[in-house]
Amino acid sequence: MSERLEGFFRHIAACNTAVLPGGRLEFRLGDQSAGWVQPALLPVLLKHGMTHAGNSVTLPDPARLEQIGEAMAREGVYRSHHEPFDVWTDMARPPVARIDRGALPLFGLMAAGVHLNGLVRGADGLHLWIARRSMTKRLDPGKLDHLVAGGIPAGHTAAQALVKEAAEEASLPPELVRTARPTADIRYALDRPEGLRRDVLHCFELDLPPDFVPVPADGEVEEFRLIPLHEAYVLVRDTDAFKFNVNLVLIDLFLRTGMIDEHSPAGQRLRQGLTGWHAPVTS
Repeated sequence: MSERLEGFFRHIAACNTAVLPGGRLEFRLGDQSAGWVQPALLPVLLKHGMTHAGNSVTLPDPARLEQIGEAMAREGVYRSHHEPFDVWTDMARPPVARIDRGALPLFGLMAAGVHLNGLVRGADGLHLWIARRSMTKRLDPGKLDHLVAGGIPAGHTAAQALVKEAAEEASLPPELVRTARPTADIRYALDRPEGLRRDVLHCFELDLPPDFVPVPADGEVEEFRLIPLHEAYVLVRDTDAFKFNVNLVLIDLFLRTGMIDEHSPAGQRLRQGLTGWHAPVTS
């Protein structure tokens, strides 16, 4: 099924629209680079005690970031999610601060999330559980989504966040979710209306019994459907039916299951496009 791959490259390009620095100022926490901010935000940042020198803006005390973020939300600079996230300068090291989820793109900070491919293996091949996002969602309402997906709240590991989201979104029991297999870390840098998204998606895969039916639990999902994996392949290739970053996780799945030949030149370019913050990879 590796022919006509242009639709897959299109999704990777759409998630890698950011050029860095692209006129932005480097945002530093203490002596470490953490993100990127638009020059238009500089007066607000200086008012809150940050310093500006050359092409960098620095917050000397990273512990103040959460408090500053709350003040900026009260001032109407961004819309708070009322959900603190960890802030990293390097995801191989412990986080250095916290800030509300809604402020992460404002500062161009790295953000982490989890995505779960819920698979059912049958005599007629692989099937995939998908969700339809609630029409009340702030981002991409009504779009198709994974069985479980969400950001990683402050203080949580990826595995802990997966268990939490699976219970809240699909009523999956923790003992089942803990058998999920980690499969990939996907990265992209994307310009959005809310700012610069530099996301890392920690991807997992879970085999589900044929008689299992997920149940929406927190109002974020309109419905769940079980579809053949080849139907998901066509939807990703030919449409924008899925939430923008779900397409990338499914491209990884298609590569790993052989629906796209990962050893072909095009397959290798697709794999490259999933694994770094860089210029868009084209077909």
